[in-house]
Amino acid sequence: MKRYLLFYIVAMCAAWGCNSTPDQPAAAAPKGTVAPDSTSWALLPFVKVDSVNPVLTPGANTFTDPISKKKIAWEEKDVFNPAIVVKDGKIYMLYRAQDKIGKPGGTSRIGLAESVDGFHFTRSPAPVLYPDNDAYKKYEWEGGCEDPRIVEDDQGQYYMTYTSYDGDKARLLVAVSHDLHHWTKQGPAFARACNGKYLDKWSKSGSIVSKYDDNGRIIATRIKGRYWMYWGDQNIWAATSDDLINWTPVEKASGEADPIALRGQALAMPDLKIVVPTRQKKFDCDLVESGPPAMLTDRGILLIFNSRNIPSIGDTALPEGTYAASQVLLDKDEPTRIVRRLENYFMKPDKPYEVTGQVNEVCFLEGLARFKGKWFLYYGTADSKIAVAIK
Repeated sequence: MKRYLLFYIVAMCAAWGCNSTPDQPAAAAPKGTVAPDSTSWALLPFVKVDSVNPVLTPGANTFTDPISKKKIAWEEKDVFNPAIVVKDGKIYMLYRAQDKIGKPGGTSRIGLAESVDGFHFTRSPAPVLYPDNDAYKKYEWEGGCEDPRIVEDDQGQYYMTYTSYDGDKARLLVAVSHDLHHWTKQGPAFARACNGKYLDKWSKSGSIVSKYDDNGRIIATRIKGRYWMYWGDQNIWAATSDDLINWTPVEKASGEADPIALRGQALAMPDLKIVVPTRQKKFDCDLVESGPPAMLTDRGILLIFNSRNIPSIGDTALPEGTYAASQVLLDKDEPTRIVRRLENYFMKPDKPYEVTGQVNEVCFLEGLARFKGKWFLYYGTADSKIAVAIK
Protein backbone atom coordinates (compact mmCIF):
# COMPACT_ATOMS: atom_id res chain seq x y z
CA MET A 1 0.00 0.00 0.00
CA LYS A 2 2.78 2.42 0.83
CA ARG A 3 3.50 2.65 -2.83
CA TYR A 4 -0.07 3.76 -3.59
CA LEU A 5 1.15 6.01 -6.37
CA LEU A 6 3.90 3.68 -7.59
CA PHE A 7 4.42 4.31 -11.23
CA TYR A 8 1.83 7.09 -11.05
CA ILE A 9 0.20 7.85 -14.38
CA VAL A 10 3.25 9.33 -15.99
CA ALA A 11 1.44 11.12 -18.75
CA MET A 12 -0.74 13.00 -16.28
CA CYS A 13 2.19 13.79 -14.02
CA ALA A 14 4.18 15.10 -16.95
CA ALA A 15 1.23 17.24 -17.98
CA TRP A 16 0.89 18.77 -14.53
CA GLY A 17 4.63 18.88 -14.01
CA CYS A 18 6.44 18.54 -10.70
CA ASN A 19 7.08 22.22 -10.27
CA SER A 20 10.31 23.16 -8.64
CA THR A 21 11.24 25.19 -5.64
CA PRO A 22 14.73 26.66 -5.85
CA ASP A 23 17.52 25.03 -3.89
CA GLN A 24 18.12 28.51 -2.52
CA PRO A 25 15.66 29.42 0.26
CA ALA A 26 12.92 31.95 -0.43
CA ALA A 27 14.40 34.13 2.29
CA ALA A 28 17.98 34.22 3.46
CA ALA A 29 18.90 32.13 6.47
CA PRO A 30 19.59 34.04 9.69
CA LYS A 31 22.93 35.76 9.41
CA GLY A 32 25.83 33.59 10.56
CA THR A 33 23.68 30.44 10.82
CA VAL A 34 24.22 28.58 7.54
CA ALA A 35 26.39 29.77 4.67
CA PRO A 36 24.51 29.78 1.33
CA ASP A 37 26.69 27.08 -0.23
CA SER A 38 27.25 25.02 2.93
CA THR A 39 26.05 21.48 3.64
CA SER A 40 27.60 21.51 7.11
CA TRP A 41 24.11 21.55 8.61
CA ALA A 42 23.31 18.11 7.19
CA LEU A 43 23.92 14.81 8.99
CA LEU A 44 26.54 13.30 6.68
CA PRO A 45 28.04 10.97 5.59
CA PHE A 46 26.38 7.62 6.26
CA VAL A 47 28.01 4.33 5.25
CA LYS A 48 25.98 1.16 4.71
CA VAL A 49 27.22 -1.68 6.92
CA ASP A 50 27.62 -4.32 4.23
CA SER A 51 29.12 -6.85 6.64
CA VAL A 52 25.80 -7.27 8.50
CA ASN A 53 23.12 -6.03 6.10
CA PRO A 54 20.30 -6.78 5.94
CA VAL A 55 20.01 -6.81 9.73
CA LEU A 56 16.43 -8.13 9.74
CA THR A 57 14.69 -10.43 7.26
CA PRO A 58 11.28 -12.16 7.22
CA GLY A 59 10.72 -14.56 10.13
CA ALA A 60 8.81 -17.69 11.10
CA ASN A 61 7.14 -16.42 14.29
CA THR A 62 3.40 -17.04 14.64
CA PHE A 63 0.56 -15.67 16.74
CA THR A 64 -3.19 -16.08 16.88
CA ASP A 65 -4.82 -13.20 15.05
CA PRO A 66 -7.70 -11.86 17.20
CA ILE A 67 -9.89 -11.04 14.19
CA SER A 68 -9.60 -14.19 12.08
CA LYS A 69 -8.97 -16.44 15.16
CA LYS A 70 -6.31 -18.23 13.10
CA LYS A 71 -2.64 -18.84 13.77
CA ILE A 72 -0.78 -16.45 11.46
CA ALA A 73 2.85 -16.35 10.35
CA TRP A 74 2.69 -12.62 10.84
CA GLU A 75 6.20 -11.69 9.55
CA GLU A 76 6.57 -14.40 6.93
CA LYS A 77 6.36 -12.22 3.80
CA ASP A 78 8.32 -9.00 4.42
CA VAL A 79 9.80 -6.83 7.18
CA PHE A 80 10.65 -3.17 6.61
CA ASN A 81 10.34 0.50 7.65
CA PRO A 82 11.37 0.46 11.33
CA ALA A 83 11.23 2.96 14.18
CA ILE A 84 14.17 2.99 16.58
CA VAL A 85 14.33 3.65 20.33
CA VAL A 86 17.39 3.59 22.60
CA LYS A 87 16.52 2.34 26.08
CA ASP A 88 18.52 0.72 28.88
CA GLY A 89 21.65 0.55 26.76
CA LYS A 90 19.94 -1.29 23.92
CA ILE A 91 18.44 -0.46 20.56
CA TYR A 92 14.78 -1.40 20.22
CA MET A 93 13.43 -1.72 16.71
CA LEU A 94 9.69 -1.54 16.06
CA TYR A 95 9.20 -2.67 12.50
CA ARG A 96 6.48 -3.25 9.95
CA ALA A 97 5.89 -6.92 9.16
CA GLN A 98 3.56 -8.47 6.59
CA ASP A 99 1.93 -11.86 6.39
CA LYS A 100 0.97 -13.60 3.13
CA ILE A 101 -2.75 -13.72 3.83
CA GLY A 102 -4.26 -10.25 4.22
CA LYS A 103 -5.22 -7.87 1.49
CA PRO A 104 -3.75 -6.09 -0.34
CA GLY A 105 -0.43 -7.90 -0.38
CA GLY A 106 -0.53 -9.03 3.25
CA THR A 107 -1.77 -7.54 6.52
CA SER A 108 0.82 -5.38 8.28
CA ARG A 109 1.58 -5.49 12.00
CA ILE A 110 4.25 -3.89 14.19
CA GLY A 111 6.90 -6.21 15.60
CA LEU A 112 9.58 -5.60 18.24
CA ALA A 113 13.24 -6.62 18.23
CA GLU A 114 16.16 -5.59 20.44
CA SER A 115 19.93 -5.41 20.08
CA VAL A 116 22.91 -4.71 22.30
CA ASP A 117 25.15 -3.70 19.38
CA GLY A 118 22.73 -2.26 16.80
CA PHE A 119 23.53 -4.98 14.28
CA HIS A 120 22.21 -8.29 15.66
CA PHE A 121 18.60 -8.43 16.80
CA THR A 122 16.47 -10.72 18.93
CA ARG A 123 12.77 -10.63 18.07
CA SER A 124 9.71 -10.81 20.27
CA PRO A 125 7.57 -13.75 19.15
CA ALA A 126 4.33 -11.79 18.70
CA PRO A 127 3.58 -8.35 17.25
CA VAL A 128 3.08 -5.50 19.72
CA LEU A 129 0.60 -3.44 17.66
CA TYR A 130 -1.90 -4.92 15.21
CA PRO A 131 -5.50 -4.79 14.00
CA ASP A 132 -7.89 -6.03 16.66
CA ASN A 133 -11.60 -6.14 17.43
CA ASP A 134 -11.49 -2.62 18.79
CA ALA A 135 -12.73 0.86 17.94
CA TYR A 136 -10.01 1.22 15.30
CA LYS A 137 -10.63 -1.97 13.33
CA LYS A 138 -12.52 0.02 10.69
CA TYR A 139 -9.32 1.96 9.96
CA GLU A 140 -6.85 -0.95 10.21
CA TRP A 141 -8.45 -4.05 8.74
CA GLU A 142 -7.29 -5.73 6.76
CA GLY A 143 -4.46 -3.63 5.42
CA GLY A 144 -3.02 -3.25 8.88
CA CYS A 145 -0.71 -1.06 10.97
CA GLU A 146 2.31 0.30 9.12
CA ASP A 147 5.47 2.40 9.23
CA PRO A 148 5.92 3.46 12.89
CA ARG A 149 7.88 6.45 14.14
CA ILE A 150 8.45 6.86 17.88
CA VAL A 151 9.39 9.70 20.23
CA GLU A 152 9.03 10.15 23.98
CA ASP A 153 7.97 13.02 26.18
CA ASP A 154 10.03 14.39 29.05
CA GLN A 155 8.28 11.98 31.43
CA GLY A 156 9.40 8.93 29.47
CA GLN A 157 6.10 8.00 27.82
CA TYR A 158 6.44 6.83 24.23
CA TYR A 159 4.31 8.11 21.37
CA MET A 160 4.05 6.19 18.14
CA THR A 161 2.69 7.65 14.94
CA TYR A 162 1.73 4.91 12.52
CA THR A 163 -0.28 4.45 9.37
CA SER A 164 -3.52 2.51 9.35
CA TYR A 165 -4.81 1.09 6.09
CA ASP A 166 -8.33 -0.23 5.54
CA GLY A 167 -7.77 -1.37 1.97
CA ASP A 168 -8.80 1.99 0.54
CA LYS A 169 -7.33 4.85 2.56
CA ALA A 170 -4.28 5.53 4.71
CA ARG A 171 -4.75 7.46 7.94
CA LEU A 172 -2.20 8.67 10.46
CA LEU A 173 -2.90 7.21 13.92
CA VAL A 174 -1.27 7.55 17.35
CA ALA A 175 -0.53 5.01 20.11
CA VAL A 176 1.18 5.41 23.50
CA SER A 177 3.28 3.12 25.71
CA HIS A 178 5.43 3.15 28.84
CA ASP A 179 7.50 0.07 27.98
CA LEU A 180 7.42 -0.40 24.15
CA HIS A 181 5.74 -3.80 24.59
CA HIS A 182 2.22 -2.68 25.48
CA TRP A 183 0.57 0.00 23.37
CA THR A 184 -2.72 1.85 23.82
CA LYS A 185 -4.24 3.13 20.59
CA GLN A 186 -5.40 6.74 20.61
CA GLY A 187 -7.01 6.83 17.18
CA PRO A 188 -6.58 9.09 14.15
CA ALA A 189 -4.24 12.01 14.72
CA PHE A 190 -6.51 14.47 12.90
CA ALA A 191 -9.89 13.22 14.17
CA ARG A 192 -10.71 16.37 16.17
CA ALA A 193 -9.04 18.95 13.94
CA CYS A 194 -11.11 21.43 11.95
CA ASN A 195 -14.41 19.69 12.82
CA GLY A 196 -13.17 16.40 11.37
CA LYS A 197 -12.23 17.95 8.04
CA TYR A 198 -9.13 15.77 7.64
CA LEU A 199 -10.30 12.55 9.31
CA ASP A 200 -11.07 10.81 6.04
CA LYS A 201 -8.28 12.35 3.98
CA TRP A 202 -5.16 10.43 3.04
CA SER A 203 -2.50 10.95 5.74
CA LYS A 204 0.62 9.12 6.92
CA SER A 205 4.31 9.36 7.91
CA GLY A 206 4.25 11.48 11.07
CA SER A 207 7.71 12.86 11.97
CA ILE A 208 7.53 14.72 15.31
CA VAL A 209 10.12 17.44 15.94
CA SER A 210 12.38 16.27 18.77
CA LYS A 211 15.74 16.69 20.43
CA TYR A 212 18.16 13.76 20.15
CA ASP A 213 20.19 13.60 23.35
CA ASP A 214 23.62 12.02 23.78
CA ASN A 215 22.11 9.05 25.62
CA GLY A 216 19.98 8.15 22.63
CA ARG A 217 16.62 9.46 23.79
CA ILE A 218 14.42 11.17 21.18
CA ILE A 219 12.39 13.70 23.15
CA ALA A 220 9.50 15.60 21.58
CA THR A 221 10.18 19.31 22.08
CA ARG A 222 7.81 22.28 21.96
CA ILE A 223 8.50 25.26 19.72
CA LYS A 224 6.85 28.42 21.02
CA GLY A 225 4.55 26.34 23.19
CA ARG A 226 3.45 23.74 20.62
CA TYR A 227 4.68 20.40 19.35
CA TRP A 228 5.30 20.19 15.61
CA MET A 229 5.08 17.29 13.20
CA TYR A 230 5.88 16.87 9.51
CA TRP A 231 3.70 14.41 7.64
CA GLY A 232 2.59 13.30 4.19
CA ASP A 233 3.77 11.18 1.31
CA GLN A 234 3.22 13.27 -1.78
CA ASN A 235 4.23 16.63 -0.46
CA ILE A 236 5.32 17.12 3.13
CA TRP A 237 2.88 19.12 5.24
CA ALA A 238 2.97 20.13 8.92
CA ALA A 239 0.73 19.87 11.99
CA THR A 240 0.79 21.14 15.58
CA SER A 241 -0.34 19.69 18.90
CA ASP A 242 -0.64 20.46 22.60
CA ASP A 243 -0.52 16.84 23.76
CA LEU A 244 1.24 14.69 21.08
CA ILE A 245 -2.05 12.87 20.45
CA ASN A 246 -4.44 15.33 18.86
CA TRP A 247 -2.94 17.15 15.89
CA THR A 248 -4.10 20.06 13.73
CA PRO A 249 -2.79 20.31 10.15
CA VAL A 250 -1.26 23.66 9.25
CA GLU A 251 -3.33 25.43 6.61
CA LYS A 252 -2.34 28.24 4.27
CA ALA A 253 -2.89 31.85 5.18
CA SER A 254 -5.69 33.63 3.39
CA GLY A 255 -4.62 34.29 -0.19
CA GLU A 256 -1.43 32.26 0.10
CA ALA A 257 -0.40 30.55 -3.14
CA ASP A 258 0.80 26.97 -3.44
CA PRO A 259 4.50 26.53 -4.36
CA ILE A 260 3.59 23.84 -6.90
CA ALA A 261 0.54 22.74 -8.86
CA LEU A 262 -1.65 20.42 -6.77
CA ARG A 263 -2.13 16.85 -7.96
CA GLY A 264 -3.07 13.43 -6.63
CA GLN A 265 -4.01 13.37 -2.95
CA ALA A 266 -3.18 17.07 -2.57
CA LEU A 267 -6.19 17.96 -4.71
CA ALA A 268 -8.44 16.71 -1.92
CA MET A 269 -6.63 18.88 0.66
CA PRO A 270 -6.18 22.24 -1.11
CA ASP A 271 -6.16 24.30 2.10
CA LEU A 272 -3.01 22.69 3.48
CA LYS A 273 0.27 24.57 3.51
CA ILE A 274 2.91 22.64 1.57
CA VAL A 275 6.16 22.77 3.55
CA VAL A 276 8.47 20.56 1.47
CA PRO A 277 7.33 20.24 -2.16
CA THR A 278 8.53 18.03 -4.98
CA ARG A 279 11.10 19.47 -7.39
CA GLN A 280 11.28 19.39 -11.17
CA LYS A 281 14.13 17.50 -12.88
CA LYS A 282 15.36 16.03 -9.61
CA PHE A 283 15.32 12.72 -7.78
CA ASP A 284 12.41 14.02 -5.65
CA CYS A 285 10.14 15.09 -8.55
CA ASP A 286 7.26 12.67 -7.94
CA LEU A 287 6.95 12.28 -4.18
CA VAL A 288 8.50 13.42 -0.90
CA GLU A 289 7.77 11.71 2.42
CA SER A 290 8.89 12.28 6.01
CA GLY A 291 11.65 10.06 7.38
CA PRO A 292 12.70 9.60 11.04
CA PRO A 293 11.55 12.04 13.77
CA ALA A 294 12.75 15.52 12.78
CA MET A 295 15.78 16.73 14.74
CA LEU A 296 15.78 20.11 16.48
CA THR A 297 19.30 21.58 16.38
CA ASP A 298 20.91 24.95 17.04
CA ARG A 299 20.90 25.59 13.29
CA GLY A 300 17.32 24.59 12.66
CA ILE A 301 15.09 21.54 12.25
CA LEU A 302 16.80 18.76 10.33
CA LEU A 303 14.39 16.52 8.45
CA ILE A 304 15.57 13.43 6.60
CA PHE A 305 13.06 12.70 3.87
CA ASN A 306 12.36 9.98 1.32
CA SER A 307 11.53 10.64 -2.31
CA ARG A 308 10.46 8.93 -5.53
CA ASN A 309 11.74 9.54 -9.02
CA ILE A 310 10.22 9.38 -12.50
CA PRO A 311 13.01 9.80 -15.08
CA SER A 312 10.83 11.57 -17.65
CA ILE A 313 10.26 14.47 -15.26
CA GLY A 314 13.05 13.92 -12.75
CA ASP A 315 16.54 12.44 -12.53
CA THR A 316 17.28 10.57 -15.75
CA ALA A 317 20.13 8.67 -14.08
CA LEU A 318 17.83 6.90 -11.60
CA PRO A 319 15.51 4.02 -12.58
CA GLU A 320 11.75 4.43 -12.67
CA GLY A 321 10.24 4.56 -9.20
CA THR A 322 13.55 4.87 -7.31
CA TYR A 323 13.16 5.80 -3.65
CA ALA A 324 16.23 7.81 -2.60
CA ALA A 325 16.73 9.93 0.53
CA SER A 326 17.81 13.51 1.18
CA GLN A 327 17.74 16.18 3.90
CA VAL A 328 16.20 19.59 4.44
CA LEU A 329 16.76 22.21 7.13
CA LEU A 330 13.79 24.22 8.38
CA ASP A 331 13.67 27.34 10.52
CA LYS A 332 13.49 26.45 14.21
CA ASP A 333 11.39 29.54 14.91
CA GLU A 334 9.23 29.23 11.78
CA PRO A 335 9.00 25.46 11.21
CA THR A 336 7.25 25.80 7.84
CA ARG A 337 10.10 27.81 6.29
CA ILE A 338 12.91 26.04 4.43
CA VAL A 339 16.38 27.34 5.24
CA ARG A 340 18.46 24.88 3.20
CA ARG A 341 17.81 21.75 1.16
CA LEU A 342 20.33 19.30 -0.29
CA GLU A 343 20.47 19.44 -4.05
CA ASN A 344 20.92 15.68 -4.32
CA TYR A 345 20.18 12.46 -2.47
CA PHE A 346 22.65 11.04 0.05
CA MET A 347 21.39 7.45 -0.16
CA LYS A 348 19.95 5.42 -3.02
CA PRO A 349 19.35 1.73 -3.75
CA ASP A 350 22.51 0.00 -4.99
CA LYS A 351 22.59 -3.34 -3.17
CA PRO A 352 20.77 -6.44 -4.53
CA TYR A 353 18.34 -6.50 -1.56
CA GLU A 354 17.58 -2.79 -2.12
CA VAL A 355 17.07 -3.12 -5.87
CA THR A 356 14.85 -6.21 -5.94
CA GLY A 357 11.96 -7.10 -3.63
CA GLN A 358 8.27 -6.48 -3.04
CA VAL A 359 8.83 -3.00 -4.53
CA ASN A 360 12.03 -2.60 -6.52
CA GLU A 361 14.58 0.22 -6.16
CA VAL A 362 13.78 1.29 -2.59
CA CYS A 363 15.78 2.66 0.31
CA PHE A 364 13.19 4.03 2.74
CA LEU A 365 14.72 5.72 5.80
CA GLU A 366 12.63 5.74 8.96
CA GLY A 367 14.67 4.99 12.11
CA LEU A 368 17.54 7.11 13.47
CA ALA A 369 19.37 6.73 16.78
CA ARG A 370 22.36 8.10 18.64
CA PHE A 371 23.98 4.95 20.06
CA LYS A 372 27.43 4.31 21.52
CA GLY A 373 28.78 7.55 20.12
CA LYS A 374 27.62 6.95 16.55
CA TRP A 375 24.54 7.60 14.44
CA PHE A 376 22.63 4.49 13.36
CA LEU A 377 20.21 4.95 10.46
CA TYR A 378 17.80 2.10 9.73
CA TYR A 379 15.84 1.72 6.54
CA GLY A 380 13.54 -0.56 4.60
CA THR A 381 15.01 -2.18 1.50
CA ALA A 382 12.74 -2.90 -1.48
CA ASP A 383 9.85 -3.16 1.03
CA SER A 384 11.26 -6.56 1.98
CA LYS A 385 14.11 -6.35 4.52
CA ILE A 386 15.80 -3.92 6.93
CA ALA A 387 19.34 -2.55 6.73
CA VAL A 388 21.52 -0.09 8.65
CA ALA A 389 24.02 2.65 7.82
CA ILE A 390 26.23 4.43 10.34
CA LYS A 391 27.93 7.78 10.74
